[in-house]
Order: sequence, then structure tokens, then C-alpha cells
Amino acid sequence: MSYFEEWQNRIEDTSNPEAYNDFVQKYYQLEQNAYDQVLQKGSAEISGVASEIAVELGFADDMVIFTGFLDGIQTSLKNTVDLASVADDTTIDLKIDFEKLYWNMHDAKAEWLYKLDSWQNVISEDRRTEIAKEYRESQIVRVEKIGRNDPCPCGSGKKYKQCCMKKQEART
Repeated sequence: MSYFEEWQNRIEDTSNPEAYNDFVQKYYQLEQNAYDQVLQKGSAEISGVASEIAVELGFADDMVIFTGFLDGIQTSLKNTVDLASVADDTTIDLKIDFEKLYWNMHDAKAEWLYKLDSWQNVISEDRRTEIAKEYRESQIVRVEKIGRNDPCPCGSGKKYKQCCMKKQEART
């Protein structure tokens, strides 16, 4: 079984809630420490052998959780990593898009990650504020009001007032 398959099994297996919570808490702590180290270095590129990178980022002998970290950062990379083939001796080349990573951390509601002080090493305070604002604005649902004389959104070809507006008025 690959590290990635083991990661997926462990993160999805909630049959023992206490063991699951312990595993997730360990993952969150190691993940936070790893991101802090990556951000402190300020380098968007991390290359090397998987087991060495895992040790360097604080995952020590836990390649399963390291693979989970790779799974989490995957959407913020400029290149992709074949997670199913990650083994101790796999050469990994991570090219991180820090702005996308910051956005994705907001999207994941990972406040413990996007509020790390070490972000100042890679993205300015003003830019982080701007990204956070852009993220919040992207979550606002906007609905355009349909005018009486607009084409009906149902696709009938009739004007709204002659189609669905009449149906809606009949229901009330």
C-alpha cells in the first residue's frame, strides 16, 4: 500500500473517533509547523528526496502525514506531484504559488495557517489584506433581478411577464 493510499484510508476512517481525532490533531500540528518553516525560508521551490524533505519539514518518520501535507498543498503548486507514486526515495520538486496558497487557506477556513506570522516573509501585509478581501468578495452571491420585459430565464422564448412571472403570481 502506498503512503497516499494509507493517508486516504486513515483520513476517511472514522470508526474509532478517538484515534481519528488524535491522528487529525497530529496532522494539523505537523502541517502548521511545516508551513511555518516553508514560509520562514521564503523560497517558493523545494526540491529533493521525499524522505529528506519530510525530515526537513518536521514530519520525521511519518511519511503518511507528509503525503497528506503534499495532498493539501497540491492545489497551490505550479506543478503537480503524483501522490500515488510518492515513496521514501522519490524525487520531489515543489514550486509553490504563495498567493494561491494563501487564497486556498482562506477557502479551507484554515485560520491557524493563514494567520501565521511567517507570511510576512513571502507576501506583504497589504497584498495579504487584498487577497483576503478578494476571497471574501468571491464568496458573495449576487443575483440579478429579472425585469418584466426581459426574456424568461426558463428558456421558453417568452417575456418574463408572460411566462414564469404569471406562474409565480398564480402561486401566491
